[in-house]
Amino acid sequence: MKPEAITSKDNVLLKAIRRLSREGGFNRKTGEVWVEGDHLVRAAIERGWTPQVIVWTPSAWARWQLGVDWSGRHVVIEDQMMRGLSQLESAAALGAVFRVSAPDSLAPGTATVVLDGLQDPGNVGSILRTASAMGFKQVLATKGTVGLWSAKVLRAGMGAHFNLRLLEQVEPDQLHALQLPLLATHVHEGVWLHETNLPMPCAWLLGHEGQGLSAELLALAQQKIRIHQVGGEESLNVAAAAAICLHASATGR
Repeated sequence: MKPEAITSKDNVLLKAIRRLSREGGFNRKTGEVWVEGDHLVRAAIERGWTPQVIVWTPSAWARWQLGVDWSGRHVVIEDQMMRGLSQLESAAALGAVFRVSAPDSLAPGTATVVLDGLQDPGNVGSILRTASAMGFKQVLATKGTVGLWSAKVLRAGMGAHFNLRLLEQVEPDQLHALQLPLLATHVHEGVWLHETNLPMPCAWLLGHEGQGLSAELLALAQQKIRIHQVGGEESLNVAAAAAICLHASATGR
């Protein structure tokens, strides 16, 4: 297998990848996503995703070529050009472009997590990992939530994206189509998580790191849940709260 060598940063493919990497909403327009790093690229391929193109640095290609059995278009570029594609602090040695088939509608009856206005990519990626691990196969994001396919969310998600049904720009009134109990985390109101029989499947509503859930989503919740904090902290990080709540649902607590 001989890869295609690209030597100009103004190459059409590299220009498109830079836009995928840097412009938050560009992937929604093209239906494609730029995925960086061996771990994430492998996770996607192992879950049945087919890369449109795989981009390698020379050292990465030399190291992996004997074991590479991935079909498709392979491109090699210099390390400096690879760094120019990345929005991460440390650019990976390889990346790939995948086509994202975003669902047209919500999947009723599917255990779901709803993200309402979350801004921290690390929090969102962590929640995606927890959702996948705890059997919540669908994650919905309302307008104003950081892009689920952004580079930093992808890195924090550690491959969970490719095991989930993801839908962005969801309006609150669409949640009725889930046909599930809607549970909201709340700091000051509601029943204690450890004293509650949780329905499953269900949909957990998780709000902005500082402001919490919007009034519109909070009004849709059929049950408000509080997490008992024996140490007396005012509130938990949203990703930590999500992990506690989703684990409780998954284990029938």
